[in-house]
Amino acid sequence: MGQCNSSEDTGLRVRYEKRGRVAHIVLDRPHVLNAMDMRMHEELGQVWDDFEQDEGLWLGVLTGAGDRAFSVGQDLKELVKRMEAGLPPTTFGSPGGAGWPRLTERFNLSKPIIARVNGYALGGGFELAMACDIIIAADHACFALPEVQLGLIPGAGGLFRLARQIPFKAAMGYLMTGRRMSAIRAYELGLVNEVVPGVEIDRCVERWVEEILRCAPLSVRALKQAGLASMHLSLEEAFAARYEAEEIRSTSADCREGPLAFIQKRPPKWAAR
Repeated sequence: MGQCNSSEDTGLRVRYEKRGRVAHIVLDRPHVLNAMDMRMHEELGQVWDDFEQDEGLWLGVLTGAGDRAFSVGQDLKELVKRMEAGLPPTTFGSPGGAGWPRLTERFNLSKPIIARVNGYALGGGFELAMACDIIIAADHACFALPEVQLGLIPGAGGLFRLARQIPFKAAMGYLMTGRRMSAIRAYELGLVNEVVPGVEIDRCVERWVEEILRCAPLSVRALKQAGLASMHLSLEEAFAARYEAEEIRSTSADCREGPLAFIQKRPPKWAAR
């Protein structure tokens, strides 16, 4: 998809910019609180393809334009039009849909993604944030899966991820009521990594980016893959399982560079190979 400057200028729904090792992905429909329509999903699909394939990128930051919303989820006006046009009922997942596989179903995406949540993260927007590896939230942010109030379900993994990322009873309470969760409550439940005043969110995200980029990228990817793949395994099974990213890391030049740089008292020079 390449780089672009402004979706308002280009007609795109997503801004995608590469700054050094970091990909910055911005959901750019602030006039509708970054609601996601089919066109946005298509553009995001291209972004995730490029992000994973570009060897120069080690980390992604995903956010929404403006300071009111990360994303309020599915564009319901578009949904109603599609239903009136005969859209068949939907359930979990989006195989064959626009932008598939979406981030919520890219279970093998190797590179880490930070969600920068500055405002509402509702419905599919909350699901998108939960599919990221780290969530940094402004203190005015709030989260919810209100689908149950609309006769829908959080079919992009919201049910499954929330029940895994916070205590089960707490998850069921939020899922069965559509109740909103404050940023502080999300932090207390372990869903959010850090909460800061809105004016400080960019600097906070930058700190996380800097810390991750100081680490070996192949180690970060191995940790991500093994952590996700072993969640359902017993400890014994987790030790015995095969993780492709860890096999790559353990035979890489970076695996030797780290200890060598340490004893030579210099910063390591990671090559990601």
